[in-house]
Amino acid sequence: MSTRTYQDAVNNLNSLQSNAATIEAVRASGGRLSQFAIPEMVEYLERIGYKTDDLNALKVIHITGTKGKGSTSAFTDSILRHTKPEWKVGLYTSPHLVAVRERIRVNGKPLSEEDFTKYFFEVWDKLQANDSRKLESTPFMPGYFRFVTLMAFHTFLSLGVDATILEVGVGGMYDSTNIVPKPIVTGVTALGIDHVGVLGKTLKEIAWQKGGIYKEGVPAFTVEQPEEGLKVLAERAKELKASEFIVTPMIPEMVNAKLGLAGAHQVGNSLLAVHLAKTFIHQLDLESEEALLPRSFIDGLQSTRWPGRCQTVADPGYSNLTWYLDGAHTKESLECCIQWFSQPGVGVHSNSTPRSFQRVLIFNTGGGRAGPSFLEAVYNQLSTQLSQIQSGEDASSFFDRVIFCTNVTYADGGFKGDLTAVSLPPDDLAQLRTQHQLADAWSSLMPSFPKDHIHVLPSVEHAIRIVHRLTTESDSPVKALVAGSLHLVGGVIEVADLAEVAL
Repeated sequence: MSTRTYQDAVNNLNSLQSNAATIEAVRASGGRLSQFAIPEMVEYLERIGYKTDDLNALKVIHITGTKGKGSTSAFTDSILRHTKPEWKVGLYTSPHLVAVRERIRVNGKPLSEEDFTKYFFEVWDKLQANDSRKLESTPFMPGYFRFVTLMAFHTFLSLGVDATILEVGVGGMYDSTNIVPKPIVTGVTALGIDHVGVLGKTLKEIAWQKGGIYKEGVPAFTVEQPEEGLKVLAERAKELKASEFIVTPMIPEMVNAKLGLAGAHQVGNSLLAVHLAKTFIHQLDLESEEALLPRSFIDGLQSTRWPGRCQTVADPGYSNLTWYLDGAHTKESLECCIQWFSQPGVGVHSNSTPRSFQRVLIFNTGGGRAGPSFLEAVYNQLSTQLSQIQSGEDASSFFDRVIFCTNVTYADGGFKGDLTAVSLPPDDLAQLRTQHQLADAWSSLMPSFPKDHIHVLPSVEHAIRIVHRLTTESDSPVKALVAGSLHLVGGVIEVADLAEVAL
């Protein structure tokens, strides 16, 4: 009997992470290293005993986009599970918040540690035993994301799922998930600027990459997009011979539909999910219900849960502390985050009474030089929103304290195993370079903000200590917004002991 544990699997998986130097090399290449991505991924798939055609049995709904692809995947998953409760539905997403097992879900539940370990080592052992390679450029072992993608394919095929919602990691055209020859339906969520080192610096270039998931003979969906992005997506659908290209039309019944995920931006995500699920079910079940929005779809939308996205969590250990968690990490998604947090009844009083609580922002970004522009987007959106709701508050004094910390989990410099990251430049981390840049940018945007209320800290645990101290030193409630990075949100859930209520 094997004595290999879940922790052994996590440690082996972490050994496949790309370090900061490798990531920088991809950025410097302008994404040119991507040309090897698909052939290499196919090679790895064959080394674990599968052909690409085998993946068609997964019955895939393939989803990409700059923002909202995870939420759209979650909506689609929930709709399918409510509409076809007899089905076994697989969901593959990234990144994870607290445990890597979250990336591979069956019927809404992450793989157990036991099952994760089993399927992990089945893939690991096959790759270790079979070192034959077609391409000289192919490394012996795949990187972290490639490995988990291979493992998801193997897990879902082994379990015989009836449907697979497959979320792209980065981009689309050269993404590790893009080796399924014939998905059932494909969808692109809202486009924006992200991962410019790999995908390109313009919306047109990014749209070209995202549209790479469209396939011959397969329906291609997207949401309303900026004109230049939509034009490229339409061209890609035609070039790749999609059976049809559809910009999701509004469904009247959805105007008042209650969604399980907060935020005005979720309307577009849920609408795309409805069209993807409806097309998927119709392709597989010609006798499916013809109603524009069946009751099971409404139930699925209302029951959707997706931790770390516009999520409100009451701290179980501190009665006067509420966490507002959103892993927004692009300019556009941060604007949506602030729009959500600064609305009455969330981070703002629902009436005109004077504010009786403290607000704290915990922020970090993996965006490097983009960090200051992200904070500018936060400030501008805050100013706009406060003006619209006529709150009488000023954006520069909206938060009482701001904390810029790294994604390192613990104060001793260690990570929780599942949250280990070797992609952070060591010098940057040691000198807290990114965090100091963010602090300087905040002071430049808001010169009147008290310098002693801006904290630059080396770990998530340090940040939590400050929030807890504020909570115990004052009778007034504390509202803590955590944003800028899903890894940061995951660290807060772990260190603040929120897992049981947040996940």
